[in-house]
Amino acid sequence: MHSRILPLMLPALLVAAFSMAGCAAPATGGGPQPQLLDQSGSDPFEETNRAVFRFNNAFYHDVMFPVAKGYRTVLPPPVRKSVHNFLQNLNGPDIFANDVLQGRPDLASNTFGRLLVNTTFGVGGMFDVASLMGIPYHTNDFGITLATWGVYSGPYLVVPVLGPANPRQLVGQVADSFGDPGDYVASQHGYLWAAVVREAVAGIDTMSRNLDSLEDIEKTSLDYYATIRSLYWQRRAAEIRHENSNLPNPSPVTGGD
Repeated sequence: MHSRILPLMLPALLVAAFSMAGCAAPATGGGPQPQLLDQSGSDPFEETNRAVFRFNNAFYHDVMFPVAKGYRTVLPPPVRKSVHNFLQNLNGPDIFANDVLQGRPDLASNTFGRLLVNTTFGVGGMFDVASLMGIPYHTNDFGITLATWGVYSGPYLVVPVLGPANPRQLVGQVADSFGDPGDYVASQHGYLWAAVVREAVAGIDTMSRNLDSLEDIEKTSLDYYATIRSLYWQRRAAEIRHENSNLPNPSPVTGGD
């Protein structure tokens, strides 16, 4: 869902988010109004973004795609599903915190219920018992919280290795990484390697779930860069609105579905 290497980029991201994206927009009506596609057509760094995109695409084809395909070959579907469920459960505290920060008790109660049920009856989250009980999963992060508070997205960016993003989302990922209780406990007890392994497995899992769609899009797109850019904004807008989306993840190495 979010990369733990991003804290190293914190100062630059903070400057980018609030100098390029501007100030938070004032809320109107009954509460904060999410800023969705406020600058979705903005790609002022397109030349640089395209260069980074070409590098990322080569890296994905040479490294990530083979690793993801090997992951699917070695692990049978039930095992991969349990790994995915376990990683989603680890993200639960971050999701719950952002549900609360967004003033969404409906989402927060769902997340808390999922954490309670899956951690206990689901054997630490390896089995998604909560979904069988009618408690659906939803993603959430601090970038979505910033959007709900009215912070503009800023322009489209392509980050080396991590892929499509925007300043608001990157700052949100930094905040989530610092607030993640699992990573905090691991770092406090000298198990920082566990956080690194977790992020690596999450990236491989997400890539394995999206690589077929991404390969199909690449084969059929006249401009693969522009298609991925459009796909990114559409998927991110759906996440901010807390809508279910069947769109593939165009930033597959950062974790998430």
